[in-house]
Amino acid sequence: MAVSCRSLPGGRRSIIGQTLIFASLTLLFSWSCPALGKKKLYIGALFPMSGGWPGGQACLPSAQMALDLVNKRTDILPEYELELIHYDSMCDPGEATKLLYDLLYTEPIKIVLMPGCSSVSTLVAEAARMWNLIVLSYGSSSPALSNRNRFPTFFRTHPSATLHNPTRVRLFQKWKWTKIATIQQTTEVFTSTLDDLEQRVKEAGIEISVRQSFLTDPAVAVKNLKRQDARIIVGLFYETEARKVFCEVFKEKLYGKKYVWFLIGWYADNWFKIKDPSINCTIENMTEAVEGHVTTEIVMLNPETVRGASNLTSQEFLGALMNRLGGKNPEETGGFQEAPLAYDAVWALALALNKTVAPLKAKGRRLEDFNYNNHDITAEIYRALNTSSFEGVSGHVVFDAQGSRMAMTLIEQLQGGSYKKIGYYDSSQKNLSWFGNDVWIGAGPPADSTIVIEEFRYLSQKLFAAVSVFAGLGILLGIVCLTFNIYNSNVRYIQNSQPYLNNMTAVGCMMALAAVFPLGIDGHHIHRSQFTVVCQFRLWLLGLGFSLAYGSMFTKIWWVHNLFTKKEEKKEKRKHLEPWKLYATVGVLLAIDVLSLMIWQIVDPLHITVEKFTREAPKGDLDVLIQPLLEHCTSEKMNTWLGVVYGYKGLLLLLGIFLAYETKSVSTEKINDHRAVGMAIYNVAVLCMITAPVTMILTSQQDASFAFAALAIVFSVYITLVVLFVPKMRRLITRGEWQSEQQDTLKTGSSTNNNDEEKSRQLERENRELQKIIQEKEQRVSELRNQLVERQALRNRRRPSSGTNQNHSNPSPPSSQPDPKSLLPPPGYPNPASDNHSSLPPSFSNSSNLYQADSKISRNHCHNSQIPLLYK
Repeated sequence: MAVSCRSLPGGRRSIIGQTLIFASLTLLFSWSCPALGKKKLYIGALFPMSGGWPGGQACLPSAQMALDLVNKRTDILPEYELELIHYDSMCDPGEATKLLYDLLYTEPIKIVLMPGCSSVSTLVAEAARMWNLIVLSYGSSSPALSNRNRFPTFFRTHPSATLHNPTRVRLFQKWKWTKIATIQQTTEVFTSTLDDLEQRVKEAGIEISVRQSFLTDPAVAVKNLKRQDARIIVGLFYETEARKVFCEVFKEKLYGKKYVWFLIGWYADNWFKIKDPSINCTIENMTEAVEGHVTTEIVMLNPETVRGASNLTSQEFLGALMNRLGGKNPEETGGFQEAPLAYDAVWALALALNKTVAPLKAKGRRLEDFNYNNHDITAEIYRALNTSSFEGVSGHVVFDAQGSRMAMTLIEQLQGGSYKKIGYYDSSQKNLSWFGNDVWIGAGPPADSTIVIEEFRYLSQKLFAAVSVFAGLGILLGIVCLTFNIYNSNVRYIQNSQPYLNNMTAVGCMMALAAVFPLGIDGHHIHRSQFTVVCQFRLWLLGLGFSLAYGSMFTKIWWVHNLFTKKEEKKEKRKHLEPWKLYATVGVLLAIDVLSLMIWQIVDPLHITVEKFTREAPKGDLDVLIQPLLEHCTSEKMNTWLGVVYGYKGLLLLLGIFLAYETKSVSTEKINDHRAVGMAIYNVAVLCMITAPVTMILTSQQDASFAFAALAIVFSVYITLVVLFVPKMRRLITRGEWQSEQQDTLKTGSSTNNNDEEKSRQLERENRELQKIIQEKEQRVSELRNQLVERQALRNRRRPSSGTNQNHSNPSPPSSQPDPKSLLPPPGYPNPASDNHSSLPPSFSNSSNLYQADSKISRNHCHNSQIPLLYK
């Protein structure tokens, strides 16, 4: 690089002086013209003029402005002149590696390195310690650079990107968002920033529900954000990738009143209007997609009118920079916002070097003595930078223990295509200054997710009321039947129906009907804490009611089948049916149910579970969804317990149907209503076997499930009560059998219904008719006997007279009295004289004793067709 000497005093210039100056420059690489006493100190800089962040476009002119002012100052480094040697890194670590090699191994020696762009600064800062070089960055925000162990000589006037995170968290809290999403470019700066954000939001009780990343193509990541219903989205990527992201955002319609995007604030103001061949979206598309997004950016321009170390206010600096840029549009100039940081970085370096002059002089050292092996000078420069504190055009410049700039954060929002300041946040003081000019497409800040309104599904109150009326009437009917049965328990007809078992049936039916009420009670009527008690009532009322009602009917049909289907073997047992056996059978069935329910409740008690259904969108353009919920009474192994109970009850129902069928033709006086019991069992079994599986299928439909279960209970109870008790009431009312026990005992019938009585009367009539026929036949037989005797006697008389006529001329007259023995009836016939028709028994069974197996003449022998033969 050519070096020009200023004019010597008096205008004199010697060839020897020029030679000495040239030699000095060649040897020291940092001296100026010896006549002026200025020595040059070189700064190696990397300014990205293109790439992901083309910040060098404005930062390089800004740094050059600062160098010019520093070199003109006589109170800052009066013996030195700072000169900048810079290259374009293109914000590419690979390119930066090559340029760093050139800076280090090409003369002159550089006393400080000034990289920009986080990825390049990471590379330079990690290598610089090997050459004892201080690194001062003007445009690096990566949180990873705050690691003093990894980057021991690194400083930056650009605050760490983690300084954005306290501001973001504060805004999340202000707008009451508890769920956010993130999308990042896969680079170290953004990964470390996101890690810090994740830690901060976790401490604040905010959830990162979706976390997406991409390397070059953000299409898939944006689609995932859309699919997972991301609403509040933090984007961490460079400017070029930002255009790709929002082109995909436009395609996926991931913008508008339902969404808020948080971006980095150091993009160019018109970054979304820059034509980019890598995307296929128009400027209008991009403008529509980015409208309303919020940016957080470190305050890079002092908002106050204060003259700092450079003796310029922030507005004066901007005016000078605009002149330096030659009227170039700031919105189209990369790094325009970071230009004050580059300006203050040069001033921070100059002031720090100025501080080291005296300490080094005390040690016999000078800045121009610096080389890459000199650690002492590096240590002095480090101490000077670490204690820097001055007012710059970007605000107060001070470094923390990690070498990062401490500053306020500016909050902006894109409104109508341009950025508007809406607030400041001072993280050190935790103070939010809010202007109140934020603008939203909707009525206000959107929700952090689709608002889900939980809505419990309750039973239809009209259905519940209607079924409750039927259940109440059924309970009244049960009370009437129970009262009737108890009041008429002394009537013989009621006694023969086992009234105590019928009382159990009535009580069981009323308990089953009472279970309808807790079946319909839900969160609409009671608090959720009381719902468990209702669950217990449902189970116990229905279980015990079934055991009493069906168990008592099953007991009747069981004993009828047990005693009367095998007549010959159990003739004696059926005469002495002991009631205690019937009650014991019911007790056993009831005890089984009580024991099983107790084990269920002890081992696996019922509790409340809430079933969630598919979310439903209400009518209208509302950003809400309805989450239907339904409360259930259940236990951990509900299906197992139901399988056991249903299996046991199902076997009882099937067995009851079989026994009812087997005993349909049995007629017994001990249990005279067993046919009615069988009919009730048929109806109960059919309804239960249909309802049980249907209600298990319809558990998620509260109205249908309740309707099936409750109506099955109501119909079963009504049918049972009507079939068992109404015929008894009708009989007692129509025949007056309830008036006196004596009248009841005089009744000949003991059957259970009119059919049995009719059969009994018909048999009595047939018995009387047969008795009459027998008497007529017996009278006829007596007449025939007499005729037979007379004929026999006549024959006897003729035989002697014929012999006399042949042997004697005068036959003797026949005897007028027949032989008594000849008058006897033939063997096997009763004596006519002893016949006593009045002694005939009144019943058919006794009359049949007249015809024994050894009799010579039966009723068939008295047929009219045989009577003429007796007269031949």
